[in-house]
Amino acid sequence: MGVFDAMNVSASGLTAQRLRMDVASSNMANVDSTRGEYKNGVWEPYRRKMVVLGSGESSFKNMFNKAVNNGKMAGVKVNGIVNDQTPFKTVYQPEHPDANEEGFVQLPNVDPLKEMVDLMSATRSYEANVTALNAAKGMYLKALEIGR
Repeated sequence: MGVFDAMNVSASGLTAQRLRMDVASSNMANVDSTRGEYKNGVWEPYRRKMVVLGSGESSFKNMFNKAVNNGKMAGVKVNGIVNDQTPFKTVYQPEHPDANEEGFVQLPNVDPLKEMVDLMSATRSYEANVTALNAAKGMYLKALEIGR
């Protein structure tokens, strides 16, 4: 394990959790957006986005071997942002400009409660990564003091 690997792993976690917070905030901002994407001649509502995270390594075995053989640790990797495929909510609002012939409007598949839980989870993970980063920094500073 290299000298700054612990900091790099924490930094990758910070970046990933920040992206999760941004995506959850975007979902919350579009909770009532009935016009998201134009498909097949009609406006679809905003579709909830989700961040897919993974390891910087392909398998536990690779990660373990790198750690044992003093290889560079990879940290967290964002595999992508995907659309949630759960069905849209449908409500009866015949006066709405986006209502269909029967008077129903499709609303985004964003659940504010779910977004708040994701936001709190990302915030806690972010805080944990800051704590790990500060611990690594403290160890490096102690090592430099001993060397004097």
